Amino acid sequence: MVETRELDNAEAREATESLRAALGEAGIVFPSLGVDEASFGPGLVNLGRVRADIASRLADVIRRGSAA
Repeated sequence: MVETRELDNAEAREATESLRAALGEAGIVFPSLGVDEASFGPGLVNLGRVRADIASRLADVIRRGSAA
């Protein structure tokens, strides 16, 4: 069970770093972005709390990317 949890968290860490890099390329920072180490089951990425202006910028980036 511990090995599975470690693998899930490893996948979540990889996804977190990938998301952090992609957000950084768009000039967006999620200060609380990280892995939820206490979660059970599939590894979870905690997006945390962000200011409304940052959430709006993220929405704009996603919309532009969807349109491309």
